[in-house]
Amino acid sequence: MNITFLGGTGTVTGSKFLVSIDDGKTEFLVDCGLFQGYKWLRERNWETPLFDYRKLKGIVLTHAHLDHSGYIPRLYEMGYRGPVYCHHATMDLCSVLLPDAGHIQEEDAQYYQRHKLGKHAHPEPLYTGDTAERCMELFQPVAFDQPFHIGSAKLHFQPAGHILGAGSAILHAEGKQVGFSGDVGRQDDLIMHPPRPLPELDLLLMESTYGDRRHPQIDQKEQLAEIVNQTVARGGVLLIPSFAVGRAQTLQFLLLSLMHEKKIPELPVFLDSPMAIDASEIYSRYPEQHRLSSENCTFMCRGIQYTRSVDQSKALENIQYPHIIIAGSGMATGGRILHHMKRLLPDHRTTVLFTGYQAGGTRGARMLAGSSSVKIHGEYVPCKAKVEVLEGLSAHADYVELGHWLQSSRLQPDTQIMLVHGEPDAADCLRLYLQDHTPFQVAVADYRSIYRL
Repeated sequence: MNITFLGGTGTVTGSKFLVSIDDGKTEFLVDCGLFQGYKWLRERNWETPLFDYRKLKGIVLTHAHLDHSGYIPRLYEMGYRGPVYCHHATMDLCSVLLPDAGHIQEEDAQYYQRHKLGKHAHPEPLYTGDTAERCMELFQPVAFDQPFHIGSAKLHFQPAGHILGAGSAILHAEGKQVGFSGDVGRQDDLIMHPPRPLPELDLLLMESTYGDRRHPQIDQKEQLAEIVNQTVARGGVLLIPSFAVGRAQTLQFLLLSLMHEKKIPELPVFLDSPMAIDASEIYSRYPEQHRLSSENCTFMCRGIQYTRSVDQSKALENIQYPHIIIAGSGMATGGRILHHMKRLLPDHRTTVLFTGYQAGGTRGARMLAGSSSVKIHGEYVPCKAKVEVLEGLSAHADYVELGHWLQSSRLQPDTQIMLVHGEPDAADCLRLYLQDHTPFQVAVADYRSIYRL
């Protein structure tokens, strides 16, 4: 068995692992994500794939986030027509996320062309919303623990926490057992249940997003209340770039809870993301996967003002009193949040609140580093807004939590661990931590390297 690392190495984006068994007769991908962040990474999305998609017998998708799923429409556009195996909730979320990602790319390309921005006379999207909708015909959902086969390989998913439908993929082939962690959730997540411990494995590919940091032990509600109240006192707008799945729902619940408890004023809260709106409604379909009651789900969805259309989004600029806007994307790499930032960043009364990981090369990372201006749609916009971070809301386990997860599992001392899906410092810090605190043999995967098992 050969595993080739085609993404998610040296970066938290573009996760893509090519598995080859039966002397190369059977090949399939585990995850098929978009590269995001630095331009040199994003350009990989446009390059010829480093594998022959015509030989693929399937794609195994651990969860719906675009850094794991967002390249599937691109492969579909090239001609891939094989199956995509994932959990039912992942399919439901992808039916929202992927078309929305395509529509955003179309809107951005049209905006660049209309305003003659960028270097291309006729900018094109990587794929369209229509292509993303059509690729959903490939999805074949399976339940957790339900086995499925690709050639002689037998696979199943087990719950990984993180977001709805997220699963670690367990592969049995050629007498070996291999685990692909996907993104691993936390033991005490506000919404999701904890990840299930792993079975015995010969090899584990494990994420390392938070491999160099611990989540702070703070009261997120109190910190959020303080940020909201300070913004209101300045008469400003609170802009929250948010991931559409997981983070947006947590923020809705926290804000509405704070209003209910009279800890912040009853402000208008706008969820300006059709993708996040639809994702919020999907949560009510899978009550067994999260901690929210049906009453909580109803409370979360009904207390927020949804702005689906572009005209509704544009109308927000007419509001002259303090309010809160939650919009995609979480790292400010695209989507409606950019239009709000372009308008509101020059205003010192504005607060921009980041609530999750900011990959290197993204606008979010530059703003957190203190950049005095931000490039949006080809123009530099001065940043006079207050930039804040709400700590502790990440849906990724930190390095200590990952260590506990491994130790609670049935892994044997001779299990090999290859670290993926992390920036270089994070991956190497996690390697050192696991070497010092666990019996496992740990290494960091390199881009385009091949692991032979």
